Amino acid sequence: MDQRSSAAERAPDSAGQLQGQSLLDWLRAHTGEMTELLCRLASAESPSLDPKAQREARAILEAELSGLDLSVEVLPGGEGGDHLLATAPDGDGSEPVQLLLGHLDTVWPVGTLATMPVRIEDGLLYGPGVFDMKGGLVQMIFAFRALAERGIDPACRPVVLVGADEEIGSRDSRRHVERLAREAARVLVLEPAYGPAGKLKTARKGVGRFTVKVRGVASHAGLDPEAGVSAILELSHQVQRLFALNDPDRGITVNVGTIDGGLRPNVIAPEAVARVEARVVDAEDAACVAGQIRGLKAIAEGVSLQVEGGFGRPPLQRTPRNRALWQLARNAAAELGIEIDEALAGGASDGNVASAFAATLDGLGAVGEGAHAEHEHVIVERMPERAALLALLLATPLSTPAA
Repeated sequence: MDQRSSAAERAPDSAGQLQGQSLLDWLRAHTGEMTELLCRLASAESPSLDPKAQREARAILEAELSGLDLSVEVLPGGEGGDHLLATAPDGDGSEPVQLLLGHLDTVWPVGTLATMPVRIEDGLLYGPGVFDMKGGLVQMIFAFRALAERGIDPACRPVVLVGADEEIGSRDSRRHVERLAREAARVLVLEPAYGPAGKLKTARKGVGRFTVKVRGVASHAGLDPEAGVSAILELSHQVQRLFALNDPDRGITVNVGTIDGGLRPNVIAPEAVARVEARVVDAEDAACVAGQIRGLKAIAEGVSLQVEGGFGRPPLQRTPRNRALWQLARNAAAELGIEIDEALAGGASDGNVASAFAATLDGLGAVGEGAHAEHEHVIVERMPERAALLALLLATPLSTPAA
């Protein structure tokens, strides 16, 4: 019989605490290696729309994942570069799967290191992408290492997907997220924690993108203004209608981010376009807001109005199965002797998509601040405990409701 302790045979609480402490002790002893890998990974700049630049970071991750006895495959991607899929062996093809989601792309262009160098100051590790989300990838790698070093098997077969285009909406990798989440018993998302307290993201707003196009009638603004119908004037009325959809008490935000239109100052504008983003907490509000935006009607005679778009990422909601997974995380944190809290995040991730198919828990990555900001950083001393939390979750038996 295999002497390694399987998750199904986990001991009572006191022994579980000893197991958690053993993992945490090992990870703390390897903090230097974790920071070295994160520095190396962050120094390999990997912006979303630069597939060539992504190669170095992908090669680092491919080598690290292969070193965990995972079978690693490069999945051809689109404009955002190729993705990585790493899978553990499955003897008879029937073992349940737990999916880990991450991404290697960042919002930072090549050359950012010149003004935002990778460095450690006062216990904080700074650099482009360290918080969002290369720190989470490093913690994942060391969580697997810690389990192996302590002879602990994951509760079910791990599958890791590292996308290359998450920061631009997972345009290509989404199909892989959906395919793998359909097969998964649970999904663990390595996006950064919420705030310096390290809260897990048990809910995320859904995000919708819309384009409002108005077509009016052009005429000379000085010689024959009455013959024209201004698309810009019409759009100004529609913009007010859009902003009126905001409802902070329900967590609904609607923002007109850009407007374009017109030809010249002396021409009544024949066309105008507004690009709109909407964020909501639940699916019902998503349907309602989308219907209100698509239902916009022109006010002036002689203009036409067209609305395109919808909610590309649905809300990640606190469903029963997601709550059960959150409770497992709380129990694991207790084994480590740490407190952990939850939060609703306004931003979306691949977890929004995965949650439609399987129990999903987000925000398991690094603790720090400054996502997409020049002060982006990770709190180094928190990295071992986050890796230990992930390791314990990987080793925790499945226990989630069906919906």
